[in-house]
Amino acid sequence: MTTLSETPQTGTTIPRRLRESIRLHLENIYPEKDSRALTRQVLEAFWSGETHPRRRGRVAGNGMWSADNAYVITYGNSIVDGEHKPLSLLQDFLTENLKGVIKGVHILPYFPYTSDDGFAITDYRAIDSGLGGWEDIERIGREFRLMSDLVLNHCSSQSSWFNEFRMGHKPYKDFFFTASPEDDLTDVVRPRAHPLLRKVETADGEKYVWCTFSHDQVDFDFSNPDVLLEFLKIMRFHIDRGVRTIRLDACAFIWKEIGTSCIHLPQTHEIIRLMRLLADYSEESIVLITETNVPNIENLSYFGNRNEAHMIYNFSLPPLIVHALLTGTSQFLNAWQMAMPPAQMGCAYFNFTASHDGIGLRPAESLLSDDAISEMVETVQGFGGKVSMRQLSDGTMRPYEMNVSLFDALKGTVRGEDNHNIARFLCSQTIAMALEGIPAFYIHSLLATSNDYEGVEKTGHNRAINRHRWNYGALQDALADETSQHAQVFDAMRKLIAIRTQQPAFHPNATQFTLHLGEKLFGFWRQSVDRSQSIFAINNVTDEDMEIPAMSLNLIGGESWYDLITGEPISAGDKKISFAPYQCRWITNRT
Repeated sequence: MTTLSETPQTGTTIPRRLRESIRLHLENIYPEKDSRALTRQVLEAFWSGETHPRRRGRVAGNGMWSADNAYVITYGNSIVDGEHKPLSLLQDFLTENLKGVIKGVHILPYFPYTSDDGFAITDYRAIDSGLGGWEDIERIGREFRLMSDLVLNHCSSQSSWFNEFRMGHKPYKDFFFTASPEDDLTDVVRPRAHPLLRKVETADGEKYVWCTFSHDQVDFDFSNPDVLLEFLKIMRFHIDRGVRTIRLDACAFIWKEIGTSCIHLPQTHEIIRLMRLLADYSEESIVLITETNVPNIENLSYFGNRNEAHMIYNFSLPPLIVHALLTGTSQFLNAWQMAMPPAQMGCAYFNFTASHDGIGLRPAESLLSDDAISEMVETVQGFGGKVSMRQLSDGTMRPYEMNVSLFDALKGTVRGEDNHNIARFLCSQTIAMALEGIPAFYIHSLLATSNDYEGVEKTGHNRAINRHRWNYGALQDALADETSQHAQVFDAMRKLIAIRTQQPAFHPNATQFTLHLGEKLFGFWRQSVDRSQSIFAINNVTDEDMEIPAMSLNLIGGESWYDLITGEPISAGDKKISFAPYQCRWITNRT
């Protein structure tokens, strides 16, 4: 039986297990604070007004999602026309073209901001007036599962919070992390090359604020529990407005301790466990996803023991897929996939190939050699891409990400451009659709958008190359032109996604084994949770015609097998199965 207690301030009935679990997390985060008093504050921050917790927390399991889960990633103003609200245009585009095909939409930060295309937020409770209003966000949230960013690590240096900090006003005077130039910061892991500390004048004198990402993005001090409480209130505010998937942006950096790496610290994981606990006890079905653009083994730690993130970004996937398709070898992709642990039931990989950021190279470290990374970077630069650098602790520079539209990154191979661009690009997307996890598609991948050089010149930022803003009329014309790359890719993608969503073997937690078919093919076997369906997903990563013996797939005799993508029957008695350049097959035993 669940034992209940009551929070005096709200009168809300609280399960005793929830209260005690919160207290234990807080003791680990703030051992010197009054954990019982903090527990009351956490409960009041997250459950206020008419909201209240479930009697029992959800247990991660098979019912979390199904094969038809998929997301589109977009900015609120990826589509404009100079007349209507961009969020209204986005809703129209999504409803007219993707309703019933894709269930979820991740709208990148739609709050007022000063830089980094939304990630330097000035007000977490407002909508950027240039996009629309909360009514537009709520309307989209009623039609699609809405993912929203909780930018935990930092806010804009021009926010009211930071202005209050500079004036020495409570509670914000203790909201931001400060350090001294004399501190030993040599072990701090840096994603950027600028100086870490920024000197500012405050009412209390000269201070140096911590800036992980830019001097306009000042880092919070989560060792102050008031910061955590404020973000729990914001989390609830967003949930009340229809957000159901919460993206914890840059969460790996939120806890700092001088003399450490200041990344992945134990308190960081404990804070995420606390947020997961609150999500599991919410009446709403809340999913947490962590954004940690780091080497693979570090990224995997954010699953915890099914008590941290529900989903983690599969950050190693984009650079490995691009490398395989540019070089014509799946050697590294295969090695990585064979070493990847299956996600525990109720947890899932978030499989993406492109995003608003570049193609990260840190997640490829230890998976690709330095020479392989260099060759890939040079090839992408030859196709018009850019490269952003990060600074190591010894002061040397290293490529951090490739900035390029994915469609243009796959214009050719290491030998140069060719005429297989569309087939090669669709191969990259088909691989991501079939892998264990939940697929996500950046809007500019769905639309085969090319490099936006004008955006780079206008903003001075490399990442703008893949953040094009489509005029809605021009987009509609492009999609109506069957000969355009945009229409060909968009139509093919919708068909593939529609096929995928009907296959139990593509459930995010369905069994997966890597096939050994040589380095020119990348193949894996998926089997549905109830074992009723098998799919052999095989992808030719070369510009050559390929064949494999049918017997190499162990097709069960007596069953009818066929390719879901082409409809072509495949017999266990066939001698060979052929593949055109970059052709992908989903060979299944179930109609």
